[in-house]
Amino acid sequence: MDHTLLGVLALIVVALVFDYINGFHDAANSIATVVSTRVLSPGKAVVWAAFFNFIAAFGFGTAVAQTVGSGMVDLSVVTLTVIFAGLTGAIVWDLVTWYYGLPTSSSHALFGGYAGAAVAKAGFIAIIPSGWRTARSSSTAPTCGPTSPRGCESARRPRSWS
Repeated sequence: MDHTLLGVLALIVVALVFDYINGFHDAANSIATVVSTRVLSPGKAVVWAAFFNFIAAFGFGTAVAQTVGSGMVDLSVVTLTVIFAGLTGAIVWDLVTWYYGLPTSSSHALFGGYAGAAVAKAGFIAIIPSGWRTARSSSTAPTCGPTSPRGCESARRPRSWS
C-alpha cells in the first residue's frame, strides 16, 4: 500500500478520534447552562443540542470551515504532518482540560493546534493575521467581563444557588 494513502487513512482515524473527544468534551459545555438553571431537563437539552447542531451543519454554510481551511495558515506549509500535529495537539489539550474539569473549546484547541504546528514547521510567517479576526475577538472577550465595572461587581458578590 502506498505511504501517502496510509498517511491519509491514519489522518482520518486521528480526525475521528478528535471528533469523538470533541463530542464528550464540548457536549457538557453546550447544555450546562440550560440544565443548571433548570430550563430544560438533561434529556431534553441533549435532544435540543443535537437537533440544532444537525440543523446548523446544513443551514449555515461552510464559512468557518473555509476560513480554517484556507484563511488562517498559509497553505504552502500545510502537509499531512502539520494536520496530524494540529489534531494531536488539540486532542491532548482537550483530554488535559477535560481531566481537570476546565471548560475550554475544542474548536479553539483545533485552531491553536493547527496554527502551532504550522508555526513549528515554517515560523510565524505561516500565520495569516487577517484570518484570525474572529479568533482574536473570541479570545479577548472573556477578559472584558471581569475587567468591566459590572463584571468586577458580579465577581465580588457571588449569587445564591438556592
